[in-house]
Amino acid sequence: MRHFALLFVILVGSVSAQEPPYVNSLTADPPYYRVRYEGSTQAGELVYPVSFTVWIPPGVKALRGLIVHQHGCGEGSCKSGQTGAFDLHWQALAKKHDCALISPVYEQPEKANCQLWCDPRNGSDTAFQKSLTELGAKSSHPELATVPWAIWGHSGGGHWAGGMTLLHPDRVAAAWLRSGVPPTATAEGKPAPYTISEAAGQVPIMVNLGTKEGVTDKASRFAGVWPGNEAFFLAVRAKGGLIGVSIDPLSSHDCGNQRYLAMPWFDACLTARLPAKNGDPLKPMSSKDGWIAPLNADDANVIAPVPAAKFEGALEKSVWLPNESVAAAWTQYTKDSVVTDTTPPPAPTNLRVVGNVLTWSAAADLESGLANFIIERDGQFLANVPEQGQSKNPFGRPIFQNLSYSDTPTQPLADMRFTDTNAEAGKTHQYRILSVNTVGLKSK
Repeated sequence: MRHFALLFVILVGSVSAQEPPYVNSLTADPPYYRVRYEGSTQAGELVYPVSFTVWIPPGVKALRGLIVHQHGCGEGSCKSGQTGAFDLHWQALAKKHDCALISPVYEQPEKANCQLWCDPRNGSDTAFQKSLTELGAKSSHPELATVPWAIWGHSGGGHWAGGMTLLHPDRVAAAWLRSGVPPTATAEGKPAPYTISEAAGQVPIMVNLGTKEGVTDKASRFAGVWPGNEAFFLAVRAKGGLIGVSIDPLSSHDCGNQRYLAMPWFDACLTARLPAKNGDPLKPMSSKDGWIAPLNADDANVIAPVPAAKFEGALEKSVWLPNESVAAAWTQYTKDSVVTDTTPPPAPTNLRVVGNVLTWSAAADLESGLANFIIERDGQFLANVPEQGQSKNPFGRPIFQNLSYSDTPTQPLADMRFTDTNAEAGKTHQYRILSVNTVGLKSK
């Protein structure tokens, strides 16, 4: 019996080593790279296993920054992070600025304590920075360990993103906090508050949440989100911080259409702040050069932002925005979540036809992402990929890769592939692929 018990333990240990709690079916072949660490039992270190998958823009000579897409709490949200680095829309933003795109996955069991990873002081900060050194070596981009960060986080990931900003303000170019913020005041049973330094006040921050998270719906499951977000906003703004609030008028704790404001906001911040030379400090942004709007959460009527020099209200209760174009997008988003776009998406490339199977490559439109493709054969419409009605997003605009609750593509990842089942045998056909963005504009 004792021999049997010993054998049983050995087998369980072997299976556990081969099959981690979060099995990731997505391979990390170049331009993707991945590292994974087991959880630690040492005090102050990360208790949960974690993996980090990074995408490096093909052909980039030297990285200028890193975009971090951080999931929220709970097993479902954590697992959604497995596809974060594969998101074509976030890749478009990263590529424009010669940035890598990384998506951590903390293997938190359901109902386990999220604070053990979403508070970066509990070891996730150290694990994250360790991964950058190792991923830099794997990808032959050692500068990954030292470039600035642009951090997006949802829910508990918002706590993490905000916490990292307050801990490392000289490293963070900008931070977008969706439905989650770090504590800045002492509260019983809550993590220790962070200090808001003068340097942290100079980092552009956007606090973003759904109106059903305590703004207009004060009895919902997530009604406590707005009071915490508002307190964080006011604490940072009181110190002159470059912080704004954007309230999604349609959503709850899901991410809705927030990416259509997050993309131009990050684009503006990265354009203004990334240094021309690696190793140089981030460029400062002046509060005097931004656009300002009053914080008007209790009124459905959106008051349009004005140049900072013309704002006459209370600055400590005002929303800061980086420039005029973002101010216009913010006005649209907070009204109905519809951010307009007048530019067509990039045209697909690398069309290959083998037999009757078509494959191609395509980059997403930076402003409006990628909704679907149109297939033409011999100059005539043939099909939509995916077919109309198949591209689903219960949280916002339909999108080619679909979209999870946590702003990541769903699995399995959508393929850029089409089989022409009606092709005439023995006849050579001419095919053309058009990209369509989420506002309906077609590539040229």
